[in-house]
Amino acid sequence: MTKIYTRKDMNLDLVRGRTISVIGYGNQGRSQALNLRDSGLNVTVGNIEDEYAEQAAEDGFDVHCIEAAAAKGDVVHVLLPDEVAPQVYSRDIHGGLAKDNALCFSSGYNITYGYIRPPKFIDLILVAPRMGGADVRARFLDGSGFLSLVGAEQDGSGQALPIAIAIALGVGSTQGALMSSFREETIVDLFGEQLQGMGLFTAQLAFETLVEAGCSPEASLLELYMSQEVADDWRNCARSGLWKQLRGHSTTSQYGQLTRGASAAGKQTRELFKKIVSDIQSGAFASEWMQEQKKEFPLFQKLTKQSLSHPINKAEDDVRRILNR
Repeated sequence: MTKIYTRKDMNLDLVRGRTISVIGYGNQGRSQALNLRDSGLNVTVGNIEDEYAEQAAEDGFDVHCIEAAAAKGDVVHVLLPDEVAPQVYSRDIHGGLAKDNALCFSSGYNITYGYIRPPKFIDLILVAPRMGGADVRARFLDGSGFLSLVGAEQDGSGQALPIAIAIALGVGSTQGALMSSFREETIVDLFGEQLQGMGLFTAQLAFETLVEAGCSPEASLLELYMSQEVADDWRNCARSGLWKQLRGHSTTSQYGQLTRGASAAGKQTRELFKKIVSDIQSGAFASEWMQEQKKEFPLFQKLTKQSLSHPINKAEDDVRRILNR
């Protein structure tokens, strides 16, 4: 079983008194910075001059340009978008790293694919909450906590992994820290995201199928996801188990799910899943995404436009009016 570090394994004193420079004050950056500070740690923020920097200042942080913040940090915690991080790292962070500094990421992407290549004399660590930024903050505040993946790719100080575990506690991982690696985090993260994308297209296809069968768009959407019953089902999967949660459904529902649902997990789907994982492992997906960025996102923009012009969007607006959301 994978090693899980619990509260007794976590020692905030390893990073207390050190400066943690949070680079990027977006979704994860703001939540993690606030949590680290509320854990009694010394946090500074590095960001370009924009509304996020203004928010950081309003939240009471010392805000610096990224180069200055990175140079101040004993722990430099990079929380920038994957597509932005390599250029910013090369320009503003790399030159300021010193011996015994720790370079920390919550995404394994750029290390896995070699888009960022840190010097060998530093600690290179992973602290990756298994939560979106809003929930990272909310669960810290209500005391429920969450799990994070942790790893140490380089151990320049001899304390890289304990430092990663300490940072995990500081950001709110009171449920524990699960031993992982940059590569594993990248694989599971990208696969999960792409699987979610398949779910979105499947839900849209289901909507089209029900409407073509004569069902109203409103009734179809309420059944598919807008009543939030499906969201509750997935929460119950986490709480009770993928199959054990079926006990909360009617016998008719259980029979229908077990007989019809199995067809979606056939040979064709299995091969598709293997291809998706293979493209992640080989770097083919990352290379494709890099080429899309270099071309200034033509396919991304086309697909986004198509998705937002689909009739399901108007139907959702109608249902929201009914629900007064």
